[in-house]
Amino acid sequence: MPTLEYEQAKRREGYALIAGIDEAGRGPLAGPVSAAAVILPSDFTHNLLNDSKKLSEKKRELLYDELTNHPDILWAHSYAETDEIEEINILKATHAAMARSAQGLASIPDYCLIDGLAVPNFPLASEGIVKGDGKSLSIAAASIIAKVSRDRLMIEFAEQYPEYGFERHKGYGTKLHLEALAKHGPCPIHRMSFAPVAQLLLSGDFS
Repeated sequence: MPTLEYEQAKRREGYALIAGIDEAGRGPLAGPVSAAAVILPSDFTHNLLNDSKKLSEKKRELLYDELTNHPDILWAHSYAETDEIEEINILKATHAAMARSAQGLASIPDYCLIDGLAVPNFPLASEGIVKGDGKSLSIAAASIIAKVSRDRLMIEFAEQYPEYGFERHKGYGTKLHLEALAKHGPCPIHRMSFAPVAQLLLSGDFS
């Protein structure tokens, strides 16, 4: 289970406000990538908080509400929309959303713990922690907020584009999604440069 060990280590180095940062939605064929930044109280503990991928949807929803309503937790969230992903590529768009999240906190963090590899040219002092959402409580909290925010948005998109089943697969390249793509072609939130969508556009083989 994740702990505050990384956060405490940075505090011992003299950093006061430590933010955890994570993203959700780099892999899907549709919708934005979502990023969140969270600063937890120095004495924060939680028996259930973990990497969002290891939790059920119901538990993620409960944790999201608990985290975002906690009076002593600072959090911020940002999307990189499809247009930005197409313009600068998914990796750079993800990094941009992470930076916006960190800079959107009510108090700018002194140091950021980022899930995954280090982010080049990040605007704040930072380091990457591979599989950090399973090691750092603040990154785990960010993973919950990023994931639930994106899932809720994809459910809203499902109402706008009901033929794709976004409420079920959230834009990932499932069999259901690929079949809908083949039948209907892409919609405005599809990532046109992603291989399955790009190949479909090249073939023109859809209704």
